[in-house]
Amino acid sequence: MSGTSLDGLDLAHCHIWQQEDHWKFEIRETQSISYTPEMKSKLKDSIHLSAEELLVLHNGYGTWLGEQAKSFINEFNLDVDAIASHGHTTHHKPEIGLTFQIGSGQHLANACGHQVICDFRTNDVSIGGQGAPLVPIGDQLFFDQYDFCLNLGGISNVSFEKDGKRIAYDIGQANMVLNHITQKIGLNYDYGGEMASTGVLNSKMLQELNALEYYQLPYPKSTGYEWFVEKIAPIIDATEDSIENLLHTAIHHNCQQIANQIHANKTKKNNTLFVTGGGALNTFFIEELQVQLGHDIKVVIPPKKLVEFKEALVFSLMGVLRLRNETNVLGSVTGAQQDSSGGVIYLPF
Repeated sequence: MSGTSLDGLDLAHCHIWQQEDHWKFEIRETQSISYTPEMKSKLKDSIHLSAEELLVLHNGYGTWLGEQAKSFINEFNLDVDAIASHGHTTHHKPEIGLTFQIGSGQHLANACGHQVICDFRTNDVSIGGQGAPLVPIGDQLFFDQYDFCLNLGGISNVSFEKDGKRIAYDIGQANMVLNHITQKIGLNYDYGGEMASTGVLNSKMLQELNALEYYQLPYPKSTGYEWFVEKIAPIIDATEDSIENLLHTAIHHNCQQIANQIHANKTKKNNTLFVTGGGALNTFFIEELQVQLGHDIKVVIPPKKLVEFKEALVFSLMGVLRLRNETNVLGSVTGAQQDSSGGVIYLPF
């Protein structure tokens, strides 16, 4: 799993099985590999590459993913049935039928020697869907005991049951904007939100962020790095203020937008909000979120391993479902014509 926050590559060895018609899981060995500055720069700037340059990166990155998977498998002496790979999203414009995750499945399979399932989004987009978010299938099958499931990665997205169907969509920003701010002073991120907690609100910046058109759009909807570059970054970069105040305001904005969506979709009192993704480890973010949500919505943070590797776990589940030719992408979530079984299977040479 490689997310929009560009932190690095997450690998998780997951055991997944069915028990009395319920899906169960165990996350066993895990590893996170930070991107080198060169790799991070390549991935960040990939949106500007020519078609030829992008495909060269697609193939090379696939080989690199396979090498990392092989090393991980060998290090822990793992017994592996298959590898489910999300790849790294470089382009996501479903409104024109385009989504692209680099990390060639064939190159990955050849490099590691195992069958690979990847390219989970394209099929859904081809039948009118957003190709995102995909994690809600895991929320439905693994975490349905919670009223809402929130992921705080580079982008924030939420899922919940409504009228017997799973609904999910991207709310907006999470870690992507925070990391953009800290990188102005050479930091990858604000550990625990410590800097943000000392800042004060910049009302003008908050107002400009809250006024963005995306927040008014109905679901299904999804967003990506392009939206951040075009709409978010210019507001941040044009705001003259301290790093602490920028971080404080960005978190306040994020929490406000998340709380708006939770309140708009709750149907009873005393709800639970299950939070995973890197943002769940940002203490100030979670404290501010609880304030914005109020007393009748309880924020639940699971153990750190699940916080960090939930997305990798869910893509493992998606790989299992694809191998069984069962639904792993929900049309009620993406807006596609129907549910589907997404993913392309590659066998090593």
